[in-house]
Amino acid sequence: MKRSIPVAWCGLNRMVPVGVVLLVVAFTSSAVNAEPTGSTSTNSEAVPTLLVMGDSLSAAYGIEREEGWVYLLAERLAGDARVINASISGETTSGGAQRFANIIGQRQPDIVLLELGGNDGLRGLAPTQMQANLAAMIEQSQDAGAQVLLLGIDIPPNYGQAYRDAFTGVYHSLAEEYDVPLVPFLLEDVALESTLMQSDGIHPTADAQPIILDNVWPALEPMLETSYQAAVE
Repeated sequence: MKRSIPVAWCGLNRMVPVGVVLLVVAFTSSAVNAEPTGSTSTNSEAVPTLLVMGDSLSAAYGIEREEGWVYLLAERLAGDARVINASISGETTSGGAQRFANIIGQRQPDIVLLELGGNDGLRGLAPTQMQANLAAMIEQSQDAGAQVLLLGIDIPPNYGQAYRDAFTGVYHSLAEEYDVPLVPFLLEDVALESTLMQSDGIHPTADAQPIILDNVWPALEPMLETSYQAAVE
């Protein structure tokens, strides 16, 4: 079956080396440090908790924290859910997996949004290891009773079609194996628009963040409804 992730970033080959450096160097700068984001309810026990485990695409890299799509998500929910952003710029699936057990144990989320893998791809790491790391986080989430939403990403074409197919195929395989919803390409309608990308060609601008949120929302909204129903039963 043909994968649904579009052939994006086709014009970004010349920008990839800079983007790789920025993603790796930014590893130590966490924009949010797993703190609640945006407006939250005063009774946090009465609303679902959303945990975002991501990299720079979710950590508002290069823009103000309040401009990032995760913060905008918290604002859209406006107290109907508690949003915890545990994203770190430069994070790989290996780093995320190492942190995950502690975070999920402390935060006890109802929904986990997994936005990891981009840095694995840019470093040319093995897709099989990326899949194992993401699978471990999905399993831990489901064992803890949390729903999981996978947020997929693509890599530029100069990494070779075979590697790109294996990379993007990881998200589809995991979604099917664990029966979890998937946003195939987080940067849909963003990555090919130069006005919506920062000068490194990898990170979206502030203007792109509402579009990213709109890419996530259709898959997330039904999960929120399920969490709301469970809370009142």
